[in-house]
Amino acid sequence: MIQSIIFQGHRGCRGLLPENTIPAFLEALKYPIDYLELDVCLSKDLDVVVSHEPYINSLFSSYPTGKAVRKSEEKNLNLFQLSYEQIRSFDVGQRGNKLFPEQKPMAAHKPLLAEMLKACETQRKKYPDFGYNIEIKSEEREYGISQPQEVNVFCDKVFEILKNINPEHIIVQSFDFNILKYCKQQMDLGVYPKVQLSALVTNEGVRPSLEKLGFLPDFFSPYYKSLTEGKIEICHQKGIRVVPWTINKIEDMRRLIIMGVDGIITDYPNRIDDILS
Repeated sequence: MIQSIIFQGHRGCRGLLPENTIPAFLEALKYPIDYLELDVCLSKDLDVVVSHEPYINSLFSSYPTGKAVRKSEEKNLNLFQLSYEQIRSFDVGQRGNKLFPEQKPMAAHKPLLAEMLKACETQRKKYPDFGYNIEIKSEEREYGISQPQEVNVFCDKVFEILKNINPEHIIVQSFDFNILKYCKQQMDLGVYPKVQLSALVTNEGVRPSLEKLGFLPDFFSPYYKSLTEGKIEICHQKGIRVVPWTINKIEDMRRLIIMGVDGIITDYPNRIDDILS
């Protein structure tokens, strides 16, 4: 089955600009992407913050004084124990990221989801067809520690922010299947708008993942190195699209497209033209 390929800018364009920041999302829109991929956590005051980790990452973050955050300090910088005002005061871009040498250092902060959506929606006339793939960062062992004890609190906060966005432009994904189950339940009840849901996994098989989930998601999103043609075939037989994460080498993108994937998530949306040419 031949399907059009969905390209997603991972954390905006982490390979080019500081991840999960408004400049990175706006930059990603300049390339042929279909979705902006991002992550959300909650602050102490239950604001929805765009951040991959539920803490201040020492790899690229600095205190308001300019001092670099140390690895040993991360556990005391739990976003769920900090107000958004405190979170925003940390810089997450000036130091750059040693794992992404092409990334341009710049002053940047962790934005609110509402702030990020507002900035991107101002570009809708220029780029009418892009959507958002929003990962709700959640895991059971963190319940009550770096996130609320109940998943409904987290999900409700996210969907409250999404209420003014066209549901057709939204994918919600998570490694935590309790999150996806609750979202599906609320969608079926008509409480949440019907968005697309994506099951994130690392190395897990398709069948055990679907059994655990209890319903067929729109997307199955595994770590790309664990993906096989057999897994793709199982998904396609069930009408599920396969969008692996996170592929940065052009040769890997081409190989996966030949294998039959339906999408590519990449830190380098500037490399997509090489795939399409």
